[in-house]
Amino acid sequence: MINLIWAMDKNQLVGKGDRIPWHIKEDLLYYKAKTKGKTVIMGDTTYFSLKGYYKDKPLPYGKIYVATIDKGLIIDDKLNDVVMIYDINSFLASYTDELWVCGGATIYKLALPYADYLYISYVKGEYEGDRYFPQIDFSKYELIWENDTDQVRYTTFKRVR
Repeated sequence: MINLIWAMDKNQLVGKGDRIPWHIKEDLLYYKAKTKGKTVIMGDTTYFSLKGYYKDKPLPYGKIYVATIDKGLIIDDKLNDVVMIYDINSFLASYTDELWVCGGATIYKLALPYADYLYISYVKGEYEGDRYFPQIDFSKYELIWENDTDQVRYTTFKRVR
């Protein structure tokens, strides 16, 4: 089961450089509740960005797959269980366990065709940035849950088979 989880504004903005353009504590807590201790995959830029926040603490995940096109990149992380992925399409096509896709924009685009569930946090307002989520064909998904707060509308979509 492949889950994509992300927050975006109304223009599908997801990032500014290697950072999130907003700081909304409730959404960070939601994200952490969904992904804590879980197996995740992310791009190398997202991984290094998170390491910047966590510094000398382990990331809050179980196994971490880091996808990159740089075949020379090897991450030796003493605090986290990191496995390098150099062919994300082959990896996702054959993956059968639960997996959470955590970004960035390129990884989301590559993983979207494999997604069973979309966990989208629609951040209210417009922000500035340069990383956008790709277009989603919502005819392939059905909304199965939502919760609206002052700052974020949380949604879960399930792929229609």
